[in-house]
Amino acid sequence: MDVHQLDPRRKRARFRSWHRGMREMDLILGPFADRELGALTLPELEQYENLLDIPDAELLGWVTGARAAPPAWAESLLDRIKASIRS
Repeated sequence: MDVHQLDPRRKRARFRSWHRGMREMDLILGPFADRELGALTLPELEQYENLLDIPDAELLGWVTGARAAPPAWAESLLDRIKASIRS
């Protein structure tokens, strides 16, 4: 993905993905953003932006399976993020 071709909204989401505050989340969300942001639909982008608002410790628990994610996040981008760290 060429970062320069992203619209400003996707650029912000990419930056936020790589600058979370918790290095573990940077290393999970950053590569995911690099691979996937350009192809996300607008509803998926909105969902991803909402995911970025979740505190690192909570989100890390969801991604690693240490904590169950709320039902609202079932069958969402969260599943794609989890799959991306297993591959």
